[in-house]
Amino acid sequence: MSEGNSNTYLLETPAGNILINSGMGYEAPVHAANFQALGNGAAIKYLITTQGHVDHVGGVQYFRDQHPGLQYIAQANNPEHQEYDARLQAFRGQRSAFRFMEAFKQDFAYYAEQGYTGINAQDTPTADILFEERHELSLGGLDLVLIAAAGAETNDSLIVWLPQHRIVLTGNLFGCPFGHFPNLVTIRGDRYRDALTCAAAADSVLELNAEMLLYGHHEPVVGGTLIRSEISTYRDAIHYVHDEVVKGMNAGEPLHQLQQDIQLPAELEVGQGYGKVSWSIRAIWENYAGWFKHESTTELYSVPPTAVYADLLELAGAGPLLDKAREKLAAGLLEESLHLLDILLSVQADNTEAKELAVAVHQALLESADNFWLNGWLENQIKLLQGGSTAPLAFK
Repeated sequence: MSEGNSNTYLLETPAGNILINSGMGYEAPVHAANFQALGNGAAIKYLITTQGHVDHVGGVQYFRDQHPGLQYIAQANNPEHQEYDARLQAFRGQRSAFRFMEAFKQDFAYYAEQGYTGINAQDTPTADILFEERHELSLGGLDLVLIAAAGAETNDSLIVWLPQHRIVLTGNLFGCPFGHFPNLVTIRGDRYRDALTCAAAADSVLELNAEMLLYGHHEPVVGGTLIRSEISTYRDAIHYVHDEVVKGMNAGEPLHQLQQDIQLPAELEVGQGYGKVSWSIRAIWENYAGWFKHESTTELYSVPPTAVYADLLELAGAGPLLDKAREKLAAGLLEESLHLLDILLSVQADNTEAKELAVAVHQALLESADNFWLNGWLENQIKLLQGGSTAPLAFK
């Protein structure tokens, strides 16, 4: 295993090796050096990506150049997913920078210290072998079964099963940290992931009865009992939230009320360090019903609420709004405080008192946050309010 933005794995056989995922383009030389130092040095015959995200496919060409004759295998929807990613590259670069820019700067500085002065290009590869539902291959006595799990993380997600060793490689099928609620929508901007599709993918892994699970991030998960327990709870938690949302929709409950009311029962408690239940409630609702909430006629038109913020500020005055926002903060009504500050700062972006108060609200929210995306967003907002900036990501 070589860790990076997503883990890569080298499977060694007497007849050659198989690489699972290739990392970002700039990471590929580092992964290659790690495997060269620790592995048997044999040629890589196959490269399999568990999904078409940039941190899985970016290094394919680098490994092709290092291992002539290498064949790249992916699920049949891989070309569509890569086209979709490429279409929104600028948008995603802007939306993702708040979470990744500082980490990438640190990566590049560290790589330079280690002698990696050139940045290897990011690849958008074309697969040599595509399959729909299932693909089997053997190399040097090692059997592999590739099982499609389209839609669970990406439309081209797949599972790699090693039946002789009872090892399953899932990539990021279950998100980033294992045993956490899935990200049914990403705040960086992505397609919705269907809850029932994610639950079905969990069943596909459970059916294998694996004894070791090699994940897209962090360390291997070892032990069949642990694997089955965690994935079963994950699956059941998804079903619970999905069913509660559907029940609430049919009962006419407003979305914001469902987000506040639906909580996982104790027996289905899973982590929320990457996906959040409240975000997934909205994702399920909108995946079924779209963007129109039937709450205001203004939803059907293009003029946003911010268009009248200056009018509200003129009527209320900056001082009273600030006073009310302070009251809300003191009472622990942090989101309500931010709503008021949004009105003020949208009109008076340089209002020092409002910015200082907004920093205090974000810091209070950060104290109770325990989620990769939410923490990153809050930290970046504090930086921006204090005069910092965030440049968009760009990988060529």
